[in-house]
Amino acid sequence: MAQRPKNDMRKLMEQAQQMQSQLAAAQEELSAKTYQGTAGGGAVTVVVSGAGRLVSVDFESTVLYPEDPEMAWDLVVASANQNFTAATEDAANSMGDLGMGMDPGGLLG
Repeated sequence: MAQRPKNDMRKLMEQAQQMQSQLAAAQEELSAKTYQGTAGGGAVTVVVSGAGRLVSVDFESTVLYPEDPEMAWDLVVASANQNFTAATEDAANSMGDLGMGMDPGGLLG
């Protein structure tokens, strides 16, 4: 019986390494994705990366009013927030697919 705990620990370590590898691959995949959101009926389009970086902002000329620049910025913020929400949900789904947050093999109870 003395060998069983060693084998269990080795198996647990192998599972942890495998999960760590899967997590790194999922994070890399998410970082490579881009998310595009629009606001103002498509007047503003914002693209962000899965890594949380702003990639591009595109305006239709009709929303660039010199007397009301705040409107354009509000549309950029709304569009970017759509993207960040989509990226966050995508990341949460990917982590769920990997079994993150699950009890590994009944070890916790």
